[in-house]
Amino acid sequence: MATVLFYILGFILLAATLLCITRRNPVHAVIYLVAGFFALALMFYLLGAPLVAAWQVIVYAGAIMVLFLFIIMMLGLAPQETPAGPGWQRWGPLVLLSLSLLTCSLLLIFQDPAASESLGGYTLTPQALGEALFGRYALAVEVVSFQLLFATIGAYLLGRPLPKEEQK
Repeated sequence: MATVLFYILGFILLAATLLCITRRNPVHAVIYLVAGFFALALMFYLLGAPLVAAWQVIVYAGAIMVLFLFIIMMLGLAPQETPAGPGWQRWGPLVLLSLSLLTCSLLLIFQDPAASESLGGYTLTPQALGEALFGRYALAVEVVSFQLLFATIGAYLLGRPLPKEEQK
């Protein structure tokens, strides 16, 4: 079961990456990149690295993508025209990828932990994840959060227009 899910997630990751680099709209590209990050996080979980999977979701799919979207919106990179064609051509790939990721996630959630030999009998409870993130690695979590805060402030300060008296 885990091997089949791993191959499905690999295909989802490749499809999301291909869709990410072929989109003209940068917001759509970021959405496909987030789908790829979630597929990669599920692959890490299947390989027996739940902490790395959690970091993948928290740092990359969460914080970094919010920063990318913030910069895209601040710089006004989104195209002004709406693409022609029916809605299913624009939203079909995203809906298909999202449903595939949801199906794989639900299969991982509801599988019997005793029947899963690929994880080596190791399952991660929410309490254990919280203790790992905020117990032993609390300093690392705080350092990363401050780095993301400073990157956001720096992106805002570098991207804002200059006041009229400084433009002369």
